[in-house]
Amino acid sequence: MTLEALSGAHAGTSNGDDPVTSDDLYETARTFESLGVSEELTKALHDQGIVSAFPIQALTIADALAGRDVCGKAKTGSGKTLAFGVPLLQRAKATRDAQGNPAAARPARPLALVLLPTRELAVQVHDVLEPLARTLGLRAVAVYGGADIDRQVSKLQKGVDVIIATPGRLIDLGDRGEISVAGLETLVLDEADRMADMGFMPQVEWVLRRLETPHQTLLFSATLDGAVDQLVKRYLTDPVFHEVASSSQTVTLMEHRFIQVHQMDKVKVIAAICRSQEKSLLFVRTKRGADRLVENLGKEGIKAAAIHGDLRQANRERALADFSNGKLPVLVATDVAARGLHIDAVDGVIHYDPPEDHKAYLHRSGRTARAGRAGVVVSLTLWNQLVEVEVIQRRLGLRIPIVEMFSNDPRLGDLAAWTPLAEEGVI
Repeated sequence: MTLEALSGAHAGTSNGDDPVTSDDLYETARTFESLGVSEELTKALHDQGIVSAFPIQALTIADALAGRDVCGKAKTGSGKTLAFGVPLLQRAKATRDAQGNPAAARPARPLALVLLPTRELAVQVHDVLEPLARTLGLRAVAVYGGADIDRQVSKLQKGVDVIIATPGRLIDLGDRGEISVAGLETLVLDEADRMADMGFMPQVEWVLRRLETPHQTLLFSATLDGAVDQLVKRYLTDPVFHEVASSSQTVTLMEHRFIQVHQMDKVKVIAAICRSQEKSLLFVRTKRGADRLVENLGKEGIKAAAIHGDLRQANRERALADFSNGKLPVLVATDVAARGLHIDAVDGVIHYDPPEDHKAYLHRSGRTARAGRAGVVVSLTLWNQLVEVEVIQRRLGLRIPIVEMFSNDPRLGDLAAWTPLAEEGVI
């Protein structure tokens, strides 16, 4: 089940109080019923096999159901989608019931909006929320760039309660008069830090300035500083802050391997690693580099596909679906295209190109070692990238040897079993 809500979560803090451990949370609020979730929605969750709230959900759902503005500091994979999705749907359902005609979703005037940075994330959030919305008699629609806008308009005109949107497409629809955010009751800003990094803050403020009625804002972000902090101070009303601090524990669940390779042998090294894994996710820095790597892996007998911004949306979705269901063993992604992806059972993440910094390393690597499972993270390093990689290690608090290997090295066949620290006499 590819639900972000079933991803791993770790110790957290709430409003500056003492740390709240996972055990504490499960002891005091392990069920959705105990958080105030309606019987109908709880049953819908149970029917999907979701019976216990993860820490970010346990921390935020009760406040969100009470109508508070909420700032949740949590990374992708912590269960954020249901943390905002459950209160959003319950509130929309209550409004529809109060109107006396629950099935009459209004054309182009949603009750709730989830705004997020990428098409892939919009699709995934829609896939989580739409079945729950349908169970409640609500209509959830995703709108994003790269897809047929007229088809999206047609869906909106049939009536919509919940919109899941990327900023650019939402504004396009707004400028065409096909959607209004004036009557929103609930606004969700997901991956707010990434929207800031991608230059979407003007579009976010475009939405916020057009809200005409009292509303609730639920903001989720890996960081709450800089532009995100300014957004919170300007637009949120007396927000309650919750944090799930998972970075250090996520790092410890990963098996880190740093390998120095030679340029002419680099693809063969990657191929050797991929042959030993059922599902490998590779990261590169450029779109052209992604396409070139897929082509070169094909020459090594490795079936792979790429996802990046220059591909048609249908091609990206097909590659992602094939990778998720196991039909495709290797996916090559750029950083922007992979933001927010949740894919079950990724055996290994391979940094074909070094990440920009330690934060990017954590974001990329977080596609594995999820839901409490360990995962292997491999960084390939050329001789002129050694200093760059050593800086990333220091900022992550890692002390792991960078070991030179060639493509015929038997250790590549089982990198999880190989222990570089023991080999170097560190442990």
